[in-house]
Amino acid sequence: MEHLECLEKRLAVLTAIGAAGLAAVCGVSGFLMAEAMNRREPKLSREVAQTLRKNAIPPQYGAGVYEAQERLRNAPHETVTTEGYDHAKLVGHWFPCAEPKRIILAVHGWRSFWWRDFGPIADFWVQSGCSVLYIEQRAQGESEGDFIGFGMLERYDCLDWLQWLNENGGKELPIYLAGLSMGATTVLMTSDQALPKNVRGIMADCGFTSPAAIWHKFKKENLHLHNPAIDQLADRYCNRKTGMHPGSYSTVDALKNSRVPVLLIHGEADRFVPVEMTMENYAACAAPKELLIVPDAGHAMSYVTAREEYESAVKKFWQAHD
Repeated sequence: MEHLECLEKRLAVLTAIGAAGLAAVCGVSGFLMAEAMNRREPKLSREVAQTLRKNAIPPQYGAGVYEAQERLRNAPHETVTTEGYDHAKLVGHWFPCAEPKRIILAVHGWRSFWWRDFGPIADFWVQSGCSVLYIEQRAQGESEGDFIGFGMLERYDCLDWLQWLNENGGKELPIYLAGLSMGATTVLMTSDQALPKNVRGIMADCGFTSPAAIWHKFKKENLHLHNPAIDQLADRYCNRKTGMHPGSYSTVDALKNSRVPVLLIHGEADRFVPVEMTMENYAACAAPKELLIVPDAGHAMSYVTAREEYESAVKKFWQAHD
């Protein structure tokens, strides 16, 4: 009887420990996914995003980058709206060129802003005869939406914006989709959709391949969490909020079926989105493709680090596909 009572006590202790462990795993998973996806930016996400941006900008370029961001942010333009597939109001910023040669649909990254991500390159686009529509991705900035979809939801918003451009910017002009970081993932995931005929190309800078891939990498390498149960619960959280499993679609899937020319760009010193993800995209792409790898560039810093090479690659891309 004493042995039985002892065993029962041990089982009770183990059960309590197991329940506490399960609760901890559930709590960690829910916390991480809320940080990554919820519209309201939690403190940790804000600090992570700020740290990434601060660490990515080399000191010698800092002042110029900040000045360019503020210049674009305060430049005269028209704020416009369209309706997403779920009736969410989406907000964009329209900068028409006096004598445009082409139109760019510019898509910013995770927890960022249109003026922040594209401030450094904005003058180059204007000087090259580009009208530009900078959009605010769903659940970010002034655009509606409850959850960030890491490209899986946002790819459908790009279709609505392309319709807006053809109704307001002119169907006779070639259109290029340009994305940075999560914005690059968004435009690449759009590549196999039924796009308007005047969409001539996609320019994707330092995009990740899928939500699942980038979450799992960040969890293991940055947070040092290795419990597979966290992955499983995080995947369920995403599926419940967006209706899609984070591994159910990827840029690789889209590019295998794409017929739109693609220019892929990545900094080799990127410590947030590994350059190997762009190499995966390049290998998978069935459409005409070009690749620019910038040796010393950190995350989203390829243009700032190697401006001449970057502009040359973009100009050649336009000349080939305008």
